[in-house]
Amino acid sequence: MKIKKFIKVFIKIVLLNFLFFGHLYAKNINIALCSNMYYVLKDLIIEYNKLYPNTKVIVTLGSSGKLSAQIKHHASYDIFMSANMQYPQALYEDNLSINKPRIYAKGNLVYFSKQKLDFTKGIDILQNSHIKKIAIANPKTAPYGKATLEAIQNAGIYKDISKKLVYASSISQTVSYTLLATDIGIIAKSALFTPYLLKYKENIHWKDVDKKLYTSINQGMIILKNTKNLKEANSFYDFILSKNSKTIFKKFGYKLP
Repeated sequence: MKIKKFIKVFIKIVLLNFLFFGHLYAKNINIALCSNMYYVLKDLIIEYNKLYPNTKVIVTLGSSGKLSAQIKHHASYDIFMSANMQYPQALYEDNLSINKPRIYAKGNLVYFSKQKLDFTKGIDILQNSHIKKIAIANPKTAPYGKATLEAIQNAGIYKDISKKLVYASSISQTVSYTLLATDIGIIAKSALFTPYLLKYKENIHWKDVDKKLYTSINQGMIILKNTKNLKEANSFYDFILSKNSKTIFKKFGYKLP
């Protein structure tokens, strides 16, 4: 009996030590993440934590412009994943990153409406009289908004529809506006692959925006110079560029670099 009791006590001590030291050595990684990545985020973290179960991924979502401004004011992020190359490139040139930006994915724009629409006219559908409000992301701070405005201007319809435009602070908020307040929106294609939007069908509720109308949305990533978790930052950075993550990006409608 004494031996059994000793074994039980010993096992408890081992388990307590395991839990204590496991917690002690667990690390966090703080990521500043562009809003279009919200939809693919869960799948990426699940796959990453299969490889690095002791690293907790903490995410701050926002428009790339606003996140970049926070980083310039010394926000404590380890990695910045932008919706374009412009913002991370500027931070690199300001000596705020330890590496040059790398393209990790290429985003796409789509027209989206909860109503059934005739998309055969392409971007000219935005001129239709029954389309009263059009949601787009703010082109000043959101790269997807900048690409959207570029597409509208290149199509030569900006003057005709400018009063219809409703600006959201980020591309994820554009999705909310489209669902709740406007007739149509131009959103990130990645949003369509989330469970609550899967019911909407191509050519009925959504259609790709002609890629000839806007500059390719190359999404860039950097490790920030003030990182306090360089080992973890490197592991996540390498994971995002790996085959495992590329499979997930493809699943959510991104193009690969």
